[in-house]
Amino acid sequence: MTEKTVADAVSAYGASLKPKLSNPAIGGAPEDQLRGPLERLVHELAELAKYAAGSVHLVGETSLADIKTRPDFAVTVNNALVGFIEVKQPGKGADPRHFSDPHDKDQWNKLKSLPNLLYTDGNAFSLWQDGVLQGKVVLLDGDVVSSGAKLGAPASLLPLINNFLTWAPIAPPNARRLAEVSARLCRLLRDEVVEQMARGSEGLTALAKDWRKLLFPEADDAQFADGYAQAVPSAFSLHEP
Repeated sequence: MTEKTVADAVSAYGASLKPKLSNPAIGGAPEDQLRGPLERLVHELAELAKYAAGSVHLVGETSLADIKTRPDFAVTVNNALVGFIEVKQPGKGADPRHFSDPHDKDQWNKLKSLPNLLYTDGNAFSLWQDGVLQGKVVLLDGDVVSSGAKLGAPASLLPLINNFLTWAPIAPPNARRLAEVSARLCRLLRDEVVEQMARGSEGLTALAKDWRKLLFPEADDAQFADGYAQAVPSAFSLHEP
């Protein structure tokens, strides 16, 4: 039996996407159609990069267009969180610095706080670490809407995915850098709390009620989110060895 290659994986990816994206009768946002085939592609590329079968998992979020902060997938390797994947509709590209849609621009301003983030529109893939592009944007040969099984893979695709999966946290070298990283992640957490409160999250709503009762009776949701975002990292730091 012939060993599967990157070209085989990308060809199968293209073949599975063409009927989803080219058929006008299929509903749903184009980026939603990418999710299943993309998940299979990442798993196959991970195995080609010598990760054990079943060691890499993509944990998907519910697709909600009005949630601006949360990426589409959290990615774990051997049950350890290594990064996130944000999926855009085909044709949008994978360089968020060039997005013109206000939703996408606002989301990028939040997501660039993440230490390891993969952006893709199905055709293009880019890796961002702390908001900095790593290497170049990788473009597949062809188009996911029309190429089908003829979709091709450049040699740079597998190294990009491997770099994403092998990310490991690096301790900030000094107190100033630690403060910068903490501030960015606190802002991201605060924005997520504000969005979830607006959606009526039962857990956060109950916590906010207790927080007001015990500490700050006059605080609004934004003030609660700010206090929560500052308190959570402090609580974790108190438990560090």
